Amino acid sequence: MNNHKPLLNKALSRREMLKFSSCGFGTLALMGMMGGLNTACKSTDKQPQNILSQLAKAPNFLPKAKNVIFLYMDGGVSQVDSFDPKPRLARENGMDPKFKIDATQFNNNGKILKSPWDFKQYGESGMAVSELFPHIAGCADDLALIRSMVSNFPEHTNANYFLHTGSGLQGRPSVGAWVNYGLGTENSNLPGYVVLDGGLIPPGGVDNFKNGFLPADYQASIMKTGTTPVANIKPDSSLTSHQKQKLDFIKEMDAEEEGKSNEIEAAIKNYELAYHMQSSVPELTEFSSETKATKQMYGLFDEDLNTRNYGAQCLMARRLVERGVRFVELTCPYMSGIDRWDQHHSLKDGHERNAHAVDQPIAGLLKDLKSRGLLEETLVVWTGEFGRTPFAQGADGRDHNPSAFSMWMAGAGVKGGTIYGQTDEYGYRVEENPVTIHDLHATILHLLGVDHKQLTYHFGGRDFRLTDVHGNVVKDILA
Repeated sequence: MNNHKPLLNKALSRREMLKFSSCGFGTLALMGMMGGLNTACKSTDKQPQNILSQLAKAPNFLPKAKNVIFLYMDGGVSQVDSFDPKPRLARENGMDPKFKIDATQFNNNGKILKSPWDFKQYGESGMAVSELFPHIAGCADDLALIRSMVSNFPEHTNANYFLHTGSGLQGRPSVGAWVNYGLGTENSNLPGYVVLDGGLIPPGGVDNFKNGFLPADYQASIMKTGTTPVANIKPDSSLTSHQKQKLDFIKEMDAEEEGKSNEIEAAIKNYELAYHMQSSVPELTEFSSETKATKQMYGLFDEDLNTRNYGAQCLMARRLVERGVRFVELTCPYMSGIDRWDQHHSLKDGHERNAHAVDQPIAGLLKDLKSRGLLEETLVVWTGEFGRTPFAQGADGRDHNPSAFSMWMAGAGVKGGTIYGQTDEYGYRVEENPVTIHDLHATILHLLGVDHKQLTYHFGGRDFRLTDVHGNVVKDILA
């Protein structure tokens, strides 16, 4: 019988301890180089995750996407004029609607209004796209088009909160904040969540992009294109040593309160991040390294200032995800004389001007991502907060319609050339496979490798999640 005791069951001498644990010292060094201990997003801890929260965290399962570019079409694109053709509108143009009309925003309901634009089929998929988007139409086989989106709110502010946070009320964390909280950033010199301000913050304001009850370091950093993307990005002190002394003094003062308050912890992290951004952001917004062909593809030489504006946002979005920023949202450019995509009148002029501003830049973004191999790991989402009515508001506009609208996704994990869901013959209500905002959020998180039911945060006595108690992954559009 062997009476030898296992090594761990006896007291160790100093020499034995060093010999036994020698391999562990290399592991400790490797952990330091890799960013330390990371917490997985499926953690059930009741306390906020405070350990290196800005670094990348482990997903729940193998993700298809690493990053998201969210192309927000503020105001509500008309589905029957963009991606959901309805021949019956042309046949009954100018007639009274033959269906029950729900209450609309302004209750100024007119006759059936046909689309001013023709539709054509594109790609091997034969996807029908209107004349509004000739460039995006060329990417039809990369798109997973959902024609059966529904929202719970017919008014911009509540619908915007719902689209961005999963709640129609102000104060909840945005989808970008949840993604930042769940997965973190892959670049310690840049935020995990960036909103590119094209000059038009949507109704509801910056609360669409806020952290809500999550720690403050998960909210969006709002940037612009151009020489000054962020206020105070250039140090006031001409000497780096002076700025370093100031930061060291602030850090010393904060150290007395460190660990006592989530707000103070977030403030410390934000100061540190801002310091790193002063060296990384100027390079990010400098396009001189981009080829003329690339700039042309994004529309940076277009005669329309709005196209150049949005093209710069799209190019900057590619550069952000290229550098490891997890979630990037683009807002619409400000255009004098029209109100976003919200055409209650002058539908033809308003939608054409909006479409011209974004069509070529978005197609350029998709093609550029694809040529660089980035589309395989980047999820691109295109959507507004709701759709428009198939009947006129007044003579030549369309009112809000939350009962049916179209959106599309492209890139990592998405089955290109797919058309999912169906509306009625007027494009007014969804008839087949309705997709809710909660379903959209669940699908985005799923493609990022996150189970939307496990990404939770304990607040006010219960666990919250982006999808609340709702949401199903739309599996039919997944590759």
